[in-house]
Amino acid sequence: MQWHEWSPEAFALAAREDKPILLDIGAVWCHWCHVMDRESYEDATLAQVINEHYIAVKVDRDERPDVDSRYQAAISAISGQGGWPLTAILTPDGRPFFGGTYFPRDDRYGRPGFERVLLTLADVWKTKRGDALETAGSVLAAIEHGESFSGRGGSLGIELIDKLIASAVNQFDVSNGGFGTQPKFPHPAALDLLMDVAARTGNEAAKQAAVVTLQKMAAGGIYDHLGGGFHRYSVDERWVVPHFEKMLYDNAELLKNYVHAFQTFVEPEFARVAKDMMRWMDEWLTDRERGGFYASQDADVSLDDDGDYFTWTREEAAAVLTEDELAVAGLYFDIGEMGDMHHNPKKNVLHVKYSVEDVAQRLSRSVDEVRATLALAYKKLYAARLERPTPFIDKTVYTSWNALGVSAYLEAAHVLQLASPREFALKTLNRILSEGWSNESGLAHVIAYTDDKPARQRVAGVLDDYAFLTHACVDAWQATGDVRYYNAAIEIGDAMIARFYDATGGGFFDTEVPKGDVLGALVARRKPLQDTPTPAGIPAAAAALLRLEALSGREDFREKAEDTLEHFGGVVEHFGLYAGTYGLALERLLLPPIQVVVIGEDEHAYQMAAMATARYAVNKSVIALHREQITAAHLPPVLAETLPALPLLKDQASFAVVCRGNTCQPPTSDAEELLKELSGV
Repeated sequence: MQWHEWSPEAFALAAREDKPILLDIGAVWCHWCHVMDRESYEDATLAQVINEHYIAVKVDRDERPDVDSRYQAAISAISGQGGWPLTAILTPDGRPFFGGTYFPRDDRYGRPGFERVLLTLADVWKTKRGDALETAGSVLAAIEHGESFSGRGGSLGIELIDKLIASAVNQFDVSNGGFGTQPKFPHPAALDLLMDVAARTGNEAAKQAAVVTLQKMAAGGIYDHLGGGFHRYSVDERWVVPHFEKMLYDNAELLKNYVHAFQTFVEPEFARVAKDMMRWMDEWLTDRERGGFYASQDADVSLDDDGDYFTWTREEAAAVLTEDELAVAGLYFDIGEMGDMHHNPKKNVLHVKYSVEDVAQRLSRSVDEVRATLALAYKKLYAARLERPTPFIDKTVYTSWNALGVSAYLEAAHVLQLASPREFALKTLNRILSEGWSNESGLAHVIAYTDDKPARQRVAGVLDDYAFLTHACVDAWQATGDVRYYNAAIEIGDAMIARFYDATGGGFFDTEVPKGDVLGALVARRKPLQDTPTPAGIPAAAAALLRLEALSGREDFREKAEDTLEHFGGVVEHFGLYAGTYGLALERLLLPPIQVVVIGEDEHAYQMAAMATARYAVNKSVIALHREQITAAHLPPVLAETLPALPLLKDQASFAVVCRGNTCQPPTSDAEELLKELSGV
């Protein structure tokens, strides 16, 4: 196979040889992408067909989300299908006229064989080119329309958030947690929105939907009970059998969910899950030396297994555990002779079927005895699993996903009072800013590749990179009081506006304004509104600008954020669960920002900061500062106007200041008074 990168050279070659382009979009972690590679692209006969009739271009969807999003929309318009691998036939200038997802090598599964498809489409290009070009023209318009939603109308009021909450609650699965039926995906932004509204208004239905979902997911097979961390999604409604790949973005956003749930509902299990997630991320998904979160872990070791690394037969468990340990762990984890996997019915996905108390009752043992036995079983099963070949870790460092990881680790460090996640988050952020950002060229989407080799071409940052990194820089400023992070947030926020904001139509495009010739469907302009499953770029950008306005006082940030949210105000309620990030951004717009600044370095300051942290609220930030940081040179403008003049700075006692919107309460050293001031937050 003669593969080409997505590049001007590949398109020029297609035009020169008058051949259509075969576009294959996949991912390192994608099982069926590897299957199609082995069945078709590594087949000598098929490779000859492709090389003779096509210019073959391979794209990694994680590396080029801009390319992937457009061709996903195009192929969905053509075939009603989407996902990976994405297979598309394009004109030499990149317009699609045929496509689908996985094609088997030969006719089966009710699908046409790939060789027949390729020969048929090659003939169409030669003998019915007019039909192909007509299809390509209409599909290109569909790409741009696919997610360029717009709908000004109505008012941006709390009632819009109420509609999003009602949509989520109506889809809530009371029995199993989650929303809808199988397959089930986590919806982190929607869960945060539910928790924020539940804590702020006492909405019990919102609380139940969030809490039960987080509990059921943590007990299900979608959670890796031995290694930690969440798999990508569940194929069944009970969260038992997952697609086993683990993604950085899922785990970063879910980490925040569990931290916020503990913060709000003070349930120890939520803190345990959060710490366990970071255990997996620390061990497998981080560059401890340089900083940086890796992208993903594969589901499989080879194409012949389906999550075999993560699953167990009863016989495999019995070979590791004593009879007593198997009796306890087998009941707790539902390890039976008949398991859960279609390809091997003896394979069990570990999930919590019975509580520790239920196991103790069924086996006539004490709860403490069951806990101790389970602890031993955990260690033995995990140690045995580590002896198995380990699924591949994609060590590519992406700016956007790393920014999500930085924010999640800083949140976890703050709420759970842990030093290590904070240190690693700052190390990672420093690396991203050092290696990926400059005022002149902007952000790079890729910081490092899995083989540590430099890219042949720089991949420009997309809107997600700028929006998520702006949030991460603000989070870092709140965590440290280091004004460098605030300044970086302002620089990146300004660059985001300059490069992506649509001054004419409102809102943000997902890619920069094109310069020069644009390849293929990249000519289409998109404004992504829905979470997919990463937070949607547009509302994430609006929320970032609102956070910057609260610190800088710059009205232009708020104006652009408000205009962006208004741009979609008339249509967003129809997106329900997929508009969680929009709902959170709208709350930032409608609710006054709450800034709790704790000044001091003693135990009393520590206690006041912990007290202020209790209960998650999207519009609340808690900032701990040392006295030497209370100068105009070390503070964002809004805080610089008030904090340096506080009379209590002359004393040695620690104190706190609560500012709501443009109004600050008198500083206090009294914990009870602080609680009273925060009671309405």
